Amino acid sequence: MVLLWDPGGWSGRGAGQGPPARRESRSSWEGDFSKARKRPDGKPPSIERTKGSEILFGIAPCSLALSQYRRDLFRLFLKQSSGSRLVMSELVLQATARGVPVHHVNRRELDALCRGQVHQGVCLEATPLRFKSLEEAEKPDVGHEERPSRQLVWLALEQIQDPMNLGALLRSAYFLGVDRVVTSQRNSCPLTPTVSKASSGAMEVFDVYSTDDLRSFLKAKTAEGWEVVGTVSNPEDAENIPVISCLEFRWNKPIIIVIGSEGDGLSLETQLLCHRMLAIPPGRALHPGIESLNVSVATGKTSSEHKGVIVQISSSPLLQLMGRISH
Repeated sequence: MVLLWDPGGWSGRGAGQGPPARRESRSSWEGDFSKARKRPDGKPPSIERTKGSEILFGIAPCSLALSQYRRDLFRLFLKQSSGSRLVMSELVLQATARGVPVHHVNRRELDALCRGQVHQGVCLEATPLRFKSLEEAEKPDVGHEERPSRQLVWLALEQIQDPMNLGALLRSAYFLGVDRVVTSQRNSCPLTPTVSKASSGAMEVFDVYSTDDLRSFLKAKTAEGWEVVGTVSNPEDAENIPVISCLEFRWNKPIIIVIGSEGDGLSLETQLLCHRMLAIPPGRALHPGIESLNVSVATGKTSSEHKGVIVQISSSPLLQLMGRISH
């Protein structure tokens, strides 16, 4: 069997066989879909989705989802006459290996599938990813036999609601070697396709855990000998808790770095469970109305409640700290 490329997609046929039967063997859905492209009103066709599915978009999320076995996959949609044939060919090979049908569609159809998001010519219909429960997690080896000098570092997220922020945090945590990410269930963003895209696909390979009681979780880890370290924008906001610059922070035990929500930061109840608070010094005198650095956001976010702007600095001291702790 050999794979042949034609403008309509990939097809397979053995040596000596006649013209491929690709068009006759297409599913009835694809036949209906081809007809839908010719709608005279110029509107994007409505594509019926598999029940319970969602649409991933972007090269990295789709490629990594195809390479893993964490989702059920239904259909891969590729833009017709896409610029990077090598990338598209790799995606077709990945889909073929997984038995996922490949459909070649125009840009407007892809735009409709992902509701105008930046798809880079690729969409993938798949089941959603869910948070893992802490009960599913393997008990960590605090001693870390392979690198005994390295202490474990976990990242705990309290009510991160913006999918771009969550995706950027997952991307940074995965790259810097954070061992585990745990998020609160209440008022937190789920693992959506937007999160996967903002994480550059890291969400597809990195387990994310959740708990319905973040404070009890932090108390339990403290009892096990972990240090809980919070983050604060303004040292004056810390309630009777030692505050230290993250550039001066030293540790000798496994730690959990706790990051609060985009607008309010850590709740008072969570702050009181922290042994120390890390302050992130700005690199300049901040203009009035500019909020201090918050989490690892991917975009600027206007906060109407606080009438300020939350700014992202990719080389922030917090990320530098995470990198130092992880290596």
